[in-house]
Amino acid sequence: MWDDAFPSFLIGLREGLEAGLIVSILVATLVRAGARNRLPQVWTGVLAAIALAMSFGAVLTFTAASLSATAQEAFGGTLSVIAVAFVTAMVFWMRRSARSLSGEIKEKVTGALAMGSGVLILTSFLAVGREGLETALFLWTTARAAGESAGPLTGAGIGLVLAAGLCWGLYRRVLKINLSRFFTYTGAVLIVIAAGVLGYGLRDLQEGGVLPGTTAYALDLSGSVDAGSWYSTLLQGVLNITPTMTWLQVAGYLGYLAVVMTLFVRGVRPPAPKPATENAEPRAAAAVPEPVTAVSQPEPGAEHLTPVPAADHAEPQPRSADPAAEGPASAGGAEPSAAVPGRRTESDLAADRPDLGSEAADEVASQSGAGAEPSVEEVEPVPGGGRPEPGSRPGRGPRRRPAWVVPVAVVAVPAVVAGLVVALGRPKPAGGQTIAVSETECGKGFSAPEAGRQTFQMRNTGTRTSEVYLIDPSSNAVYGEVEGLAPGTTRDLVATVSGGTYAWRCVPSGGKAVTSRSVTVSGSGSGAKAVVPVSENDLAEPLKQYKVYVEHGLATLVAQTRTLEADIEGNHLAKARTDWLTAHLTYASLGAAYGTFEDFDQKINGRADGLAGGVADPDFAGFHRVEYGLWHAQTAGQLKAPVQALAEAAAGLQKAFPAQDFDPGDLPLRAHEILENTLQFELTADTDEGSGTNLATANANLAGTRELLTVLKPLLTTRAPELLTTVDADIARLQKLLDAEHQAASWTPVEKLDALTRQQLNGVTGRLLEDLSPVPDLLEIRKSA
Repeated sequence: MWDDAFPSFLIGLREGLEAGLIVSILVATLVRAGARNRLPQVWTGVLAAIALAMSFGAVLTFTAASLSATAQEAFGGTLSVIAVAFVTAMVFWMRRSARSLSGEIKEKVTGALAMGSGVLILTSFLAVGREGLETALFLWTTARAAGESAGPLTGAGIGLVLAAGLCWGLYRRVLKINLSRFFTYTGAVLIVIAAGVLGYGLRDLQEGGVLPGTTAYALDLSGSVDAGSWYSTLLQGVLNITPTMTWLQVAGYLGYLAVVMTLFVRGVRPPAPKPATENAEPRAAAAVPEPVTAVSQPEPGAEHLTPVPAADHAEPQPRSADPAAEGPASAGGAEPSAAVPGRRTESDLAADRPDLGSEAADEVASQSGAGAEPSVEEVEPVPGGGRPEPGSRPGRGPRRRPAWVVPVAVVAVPAVVAGLVVALGRPKPAGGQTIAVSETECGKGFSAPEAGRQTFQMRNTGTRTSEVYLIDPSSNAVYGEVEGLAPGTTRDLVATVSGGTYAWRCVPSGGKAVTSRSVTVSGSGSGAKAVVPVSENDLAEPLKQYKVYVEHGLATLVAQTRTLEADIEGNHLAKARTDWLTAHLTYASLGAAYGTFEDFDQKINGRADGLAGGVADPDFAGFHRVEYGLWHAQTAGQLKAPVQALAEAAAGLQKAFPAQDFDPGDLPLRAHEILENTLQFELTADTDEGSGTNLATANANLAGTRELLTVLKPLLTTRAPELLTTVDADIARLQKLLDAEHQAASWTPVEKLDALTRQQLNGVTGRLLEDLSPVPDLLEIRKSA
C-alpha cells in the first residue's frame, strides 16, 4: 500500500502547494485592499474547483468500469499518456511562471474587484481548477496502475493536508520555505515518476490492441526477480518498473526521461550575470513612481479610502483632508508603493532575490498583515462616492439572494453533470430487449442491437431449465451465456457486440438445441471476443492420449513400488530411500490432483494432516507414511506393512483405472489444478516428512502439467495461440529455478532455500497459474457446440 502511496503523495503535495499559494495570494490581496467582504467569493470559486475535480474523477472511474476489458486497457493507456502530458506541462509552467505568479494573480484580482463578484469567483475557480483536474487525472492513473485505490488516495490525502499546513504557515509568517528549490526538486522526481506512468500507459495501449509489440519483450527478469518481493513491489509502485517490459515501454520510458529531464535541468541553471551597465537602467526606471490604483496599492494618506467598483465611475473620497494625519501603519503595516528617492523599491528587492522562496513567502505574508487588524473601514458606498450621513439609513436595494445559494450551486452543478455523464455514458440494455427462451422457440423479441456492451434480459417461458448462448451462427463461437435458466425466471446476459451476425441458441435439459433467426449488427465496435465452443467429441482424442500416458506411468509405478517393497524386505534401507524417491516422482507426474484417482489417491499419497493420531494414526498410509519411517530411523519391520499396502494400492489403481469414469471436461481443469497443489503443499513443505524432496515433487508436477498441455495444444492453438507462447515462457522460467536447486542426486530442501529464491519460486509459479487460468474456460464443454 505505502509503495503505491508515494507518487500520489508527491503529486498531492506539489499540486496542493501550488493551489494553496494561489489561494493565499488571492486572500492576501483582498485583505490588503480592504475587501474582506469579498473573501466568500474566493472560497466559492475554490469550492467549485474542488467539486469539478472530484466529479471528473468520478466520471473517469465509472466510465472505465462500464467498458470491456480490452477497451479499459485502451482507455486507461490513453489517459495515462494525457496525464503525463499534463504533469510535464505543469512542471515546466511552474518553473517558468513562479517568479511572476504573485504579480499576475494580483493583477487579475484587481480587475475582478472592479468587474463584480462573478468575475472574482471565476478567477479563483480557474486558478485552482487546473490544479484540481491535473490531480484527479494523475490520481486515477496511479490508482489504476497500482490495482487498488487505498494507497494512492491515502498518499494524496497526506500530501494535500501537508500542503495546506505549509500554505497556512507561509500566510501567517510562521515558517519560510525556499519554494524555488522545492519546486525544482519535486519537479525532477515527478519527471521520473511520469516516465514510469508513460511506460505503463504504452503497455496498456498494447494490451488494448491500439499499439503493436505486445509480446516483444526487451526485458524479462521474471525468472530471477520475484514480482511479489518488497523491492519489486516498491519499484512497481513508485516508478512503474516491472520485471517484464516490452521494447515500446523501455523506449518510451528512456526517451521521455532523456529528453524531458535534459530540458528541465537546462532550465533550472542560473542565467549568466549581466554587465553592470545593463542593470543600471532598470534600477533607475524602478525609482520612477508608477501610477497605482486605490485597490491594489494605497498611497500615503489614502489608506482609509472606501473601495468603489470601477463600474460606478466614482472616485473614492478621502476620509481625512490632511495627508499627514494618517501614517503608513493605518493600512495594516503596508508600505506605500510609490517610489521615494534613495529608497529601495519592490522591483529592486525582487531583482536581488531571484529565488521564489523568499519572494512568494514574503509576498503572501506581508500582504496578509498577519497579526494586525486591517485599517480599511468597510463602508457601504452611496451615490456619488460619498459617505452616508451619521444616523441616516441607506436606501433599500434590490432583494438579495441567500448567501448559501451560490456555494451550493457550484458544488451541485458539477456533481449533477458528472452523474448525467456517467448515466448516459453507461451502456444501456439493447432497447430494453427481453429475450424469450423455451423448448420450442428461442430468441423471441430479439432485434439487432447497437454495437457495444449490451445487456439482454433472458426469460425462460418454457417448462424446462435451459442453457442460453449468444453465438456467431457461422462458427458457433459464443459471445455470452447463461447456464441453468430455470422456468419462469429472468436473468441478465451481458455481452459486447460489434459488427457481425448474431443468433441465440437455447438448449433445454433433455431436449434438442433450438437456434433463433440471425440478425446483423452494423458498425465496427471493439472488445467483442468470442470463444469457439468445445464439445465432448473435441476432447475425446486428448483424453485418449492422456489415458495412454497415465496407463504407461502406472505400469512403471507398480514395478517401482515392488522394488521399494523388496528393499525393505531385505533391510536395504539406504537403497530404499533412493527407490522411494524414484517411485514417488513417477506418481507425482501423473497429475493426481483433487482426487483424480478416486480413493486410491489417499491410499497411495495420503497426508497426516487431519488425522487424529497424526503420523502415528493407523490411517496414515502411502508414500508419505513410508517417507516418515525411512527418514525417522524406523526399522524394516516397522515399515514392512506400510510399504506392502503402498504396493498393493498401486497395483489396484493400475487395474481399476481403465474402467474409471473420467469426465472429459475435467481434463482442462487438471492443467491448472496440478500446480495449485504444488504451490499449496510442495513449495510450503507442508508434505515433507523428512526427505526434503518437495522441489523434486514440484518438478514432477511440472512435468505432468507439461504433458497435459501437450495433448490439449491442438484445441488451444485455434482458440488462444498467444496463450501457449506465454505459458511456455513461464514453464521455462520455473524449470530453470528448479534445476538450480538440483545437484546430482539431491535436492535443496524448501526450508533451506534463501528468502530470495523462495520468493522467486512462489512468484513464478503464481504467474504460471495466472496464465493457465483461462484454459478451463476456453475448453469448457458447451452444449451450444
